[in-house]
Amino acid sequence: MKVAFDHQIFSFQPYGGVSRYFFELASRLPAHGAFDVSVVAPWHVNKYLADSGSSFTRGRYVNIPPYTIGGISVIPMANQLVAPWTWRGAKPDIVHETYFAPKPVGKGRRRVVTVYDMIHELLPAEFPDAKRMTAAKRAAVDRADHVICISENTQRDLVRIYGVNPEKTSVVHLGYSMTAGANATTTQEDRQKTAPFLLYVGNRRGYKNFSTLLQAYASSPVLRELELIAFGGPPLLPDEHEEIGALGITDRVRYESGSDQKLATRYRAAAAFVCPSKYEGFGLPPLEAMGHGCPVVCSNGGSIPEVVGDAGVYFDPNDHEELRAVLERVVTTDELQADLRERGYARTAVFSWDKCAAGTAQIYREII
Repeated sequence: MKVAFDHQIFSFQPYGGVSRYFFELASRLPAHGAFDVSVVAPWHVNKYLADSGSSFTRGRYVNIPPYTIGGISVIPMANQLVAPWTWRGAKPDIVHETYFAPKPVGKGRRRVVTVYDMIHELLPAEFPDAKRMTAAKRAAVDRADHVICISENTQRDLVRIYGVNPEKTSVVHLGYSMTAGANATTTQEDRQKTAPFLLYVGNRRGYKNFSTLLQAYASSPVLRELELIAFGGPPLLPDEHEEIGALGITDRVRYESGSDQKLATRYRAAAAFVCPSKYEGFGLPPLEAMGHGCPVVCSNGGSIPEVVGDAGVYFDPNDHEELRAVLERVVTTDELQADLRERGYARTAVFSWDKCAAGTAQIYREII
């Protein structure tokens, strides 16, 4: 069976959960049947594809900034323009769209799209492009023969908000990878190499609720003994610097970015990983943290409890005082940290990219 992934996510995401998802699928699907997989991305900025030297990529890596013309990103626009030529002769059985476009890219016997969350529909005021995004997503869902949702929470939201027939949808959870998982020895060694810190990972705007973490951290003498590292996402923005300064924690909050290997080291060394998000369609960072032996403190929003299960300590994302109390308890209680690490290791066993690929392969077979 010939399966083709389009260029969309690889055109603008150097690193990230969605591009990692499709890279893992492309790498692992052949182990679950006679799948001939290709990523049709004439030009892409994705490091997973570039660093792997993968044979399934039909395109080339370009290391350029995300230039725009009239607000439109150059690389996605260029890929869209040459699509009729790059897809010529491909004739896939399955076209799996990697993101949401108003009009279809490529042509195959069947079309699949993955829906990650319904955040633009639920919180449109937080996104200047909410109207455009929801229209593109709706178009992609309507034209798809089948819709994969990455969590039961996302599936429920999709069916409720769009009125999609549940039989047209399936849930396939994401997996966990990055680097090899941690063990108790490597985790302890990494913690001993650095001063104690709390770890936040990913974008910080709006519903990600980073400000609540800042307030909880700043209000606690106990927590301020630890650094707060914000890893990934854009560098701290002017308004974030202003808030951090007003809270008196400029010398305690640090931004970092880098490879999955660097992030894995941070997970293993952190006193705790904090996820204050009000909503997630899945939430890869908590899963990654658990896999690297990092105690997880997370909100009870969206699909986060579905992923973390009993391996985290929860709080109300609207209550920074509750977050402060929970964090203080975790970082000052060795027994609780050890228990969370063991529960986290066990929880990650529920999720794997091979399971994700197997579930996706079964859907492909069923709709052909």
